[in-house]
Amino acid sequence: MVGKNKAASRGYDIIGDIHGCAHTLTDLLDRMGYRKVNGVYQHARRQVIFIGDIIDRGPRIREALHIVRDMVEHGSARIVMGNHEYNALGYCTRARPGSGKKWLREHNPRHDRLIRETLDQFEHHPHEWNEFLEWFYTIPLFIEEDNFRVVHACWDGDLIEKFKRTQGGACIDEDFLHASAALESFAGQVMDTLLRGTDLRLPDGMSITGRDGYVREFFRTKFWADNPRTYADVVFQPDPLPPEVAARELAPGEYKQLISYPLDAPPVFVGHYWMDGKPAPLKANVACLDFSAVKYGKLVAYRLDDERVLSPDKFVWVDVERPELPDSPGYEDSVAR
Repeated sequence: MVGKNKAASRGYDIIGDIHGCAHTLTDLLDRMGYRKVNGVYQHARRQVIFIGDIIDRGPRIREALHIVRDMVEHGSARIVMGNHEYNALGYCTRARPGSGKKWLREHNPRHDRLIRETLDQFEHHPHEWNEFLEWFYTIPLFIEEDNFRVVHACWDGDLIEKFKRTQGGACIDEDFLHASAALESFAGQVMDTLLRGTDLRLPDGMSITGRDGYVREFFRTKFWADNPRTYADVVFQPDPLPPEVAARELAPGEYKQLISYPLDAPPVFVGHYWMDGKPAPLKANVACLDFSAVKYGKLVAYRLDDERVLSPDKFVWVDVERPELPDSPGYEDSVAR
């Protein structure tokens, strides 16, 4: 259920990006006291909230999707959409006549590579994959309760309020998906901001080659920075800015592009950003739960009760062990912490 729920009193376990790491997910669920009942993970007093990006990259995408969907359909979990579920919808949806293209999301080498593991693992289960694509439309873009919020990458209050007014809820439909292919449109801005985050263009025609080999002319920015002055105050991505760029002061026009998240707002949880190190709040009311599980990092959860100030002690995770042979196919192991 999306929306306000004043009667809610159960605890929530908010889990970061899974990316096909099904064994790691079951290890984390076991550690938090979830047990299989009639084949579905459940807890007597708590409910999971998945932060999206269940698919792509990992060794057990199909298994992870079944675990997650079963939990959602049986009420032991909720979920918000990640950019990878959105990308899959676009990749597998034919463009409408007159658009000048065959697919809504272009089938180019980069996009092919991002979804390859998912399509390969469903190669012999095409009907299942089509059912999951239909299910993706039922996944909300955000969850908003009285005492917390969840979105995959960025909480933009203005965009969310306008989306609720125009869509009548928190889910997209096929028309909205097609409209979002135009990045400059309202639909395009909603999907790009909420599922990928905010960014600023690098100065003077600069570009950065990320760890994934992709060349970018923009850098990711925080939506919660308080009184930022320089690029270093707002940058939020795995790849650092060159020192001389990080020290650059924000121009007035750049400052206006930034989003703020006030300290008196309810705690908000995001994924998406490939964090490392020991999980901890980014701010008293902001937490990122993506710690690169599929790249031998951590699969992280935050065990939320009624607190308005987030605590480092409420994070729980499992470490994903790197295999002795780096090229071992389908390898995935984890150790609880």
